[in-house]
Amino acid sequence: MKLLSFSEGRESWGAVAGEIVVDLGKVLPHYPTLADFIASADYIRRDEIVSAVKSGPKLSEVSFLPVIPRPEKIICVVRNYLDHHNEALASGLKREITEYPPIFLRVWRSQVGHNEPIIRPKVSDHLDWEGEMAVVIGKAGRHISQADAWGHVAGYSIFNDVSVRDWQRHAQQIASGKNFVGTGPFGPWLVTPDDIGDPAKLRIETRVNGAVMQSSDTSMLIFPIPRLIEYCSTIFDLVPGDVIATGTPAGVGFARKPQIFLKAGDVVEVEIEEIGVLRNHVVDE
Repeated sequence: MKLLSFSEGRESWGAVAGEIVVDLGKVLPHYPTLADFIASADYIRRDEIVSAVKSGPKLSEVSFLPVIPRPEKIICVVRNYLDHHNEALASGLKREITEYPPIFLRVWRSQVGHNEPIIRPKVSDHLDWEGEMAVVIGKAGRHISQADAWGHVAGYSIFNDVSVRDWQRHAQQIASGKNFVGTGPFGPWLVTPDDIGDPAKLRIETRVNGAVMQSSDTSMLIFPIPRLIEYCSTIFDLVPGDVIATGTPAGVGFARKPQIFLKAGDVVEVEIEEIGVLRNHVVDE
């Protein structure tokens, strides 16, 4: 099942059923957001609930919001593909593969939905793409073992961890280049685990104006999803709606020779097998 957050005169959430959106926010007003529904006992009844609703707005007519518009946490993993780690080294960065996953946090206000603009900030022309698979937490937990980790996943989506590279390098920590307004595309929807199969064997590709920039698959993760959930839940209470962006493969703009950065008018597409395509265009602030 594909679940999304959207706007059609008001903010709501629902399920994709062919060419329509089943407006579950209207049908289930006691769950104001998709995150609330994910956290509920009704989440396991989602197929039954959706099948009972026969109509809704056309998918082509709604405005996509970030899948989880206001998650408590967006946890992003740094250099979690070996090929990306190696291209970072080749570009002159001095980094080592660590025993533990390197992470940072994004704020939810940096997010944008599918088909919405990525904003290139006026203080930089070093805007770069990072296509990633996102894991959405469905069951709260702390100190979650790797063996139990899959039971805490609500589903999977696509995140584009767009980075302002020169600001990212202002200091040892990188969060300043990762939290600009309008630089976190997230969508178009969440796909539930029963429709995914093995999330560790999905093709991932990023295209800029139709040209393939990143091409890999999720089997190349250095720290796999269960390890990320185990590690993050040791630090945080993971709660329904939390997002883990699992890292990006090689092919980012700053590591190319010559470097390529996004400019107004560019169209960025991140496609992940079994999930779909997250598409955004770039505008200047």
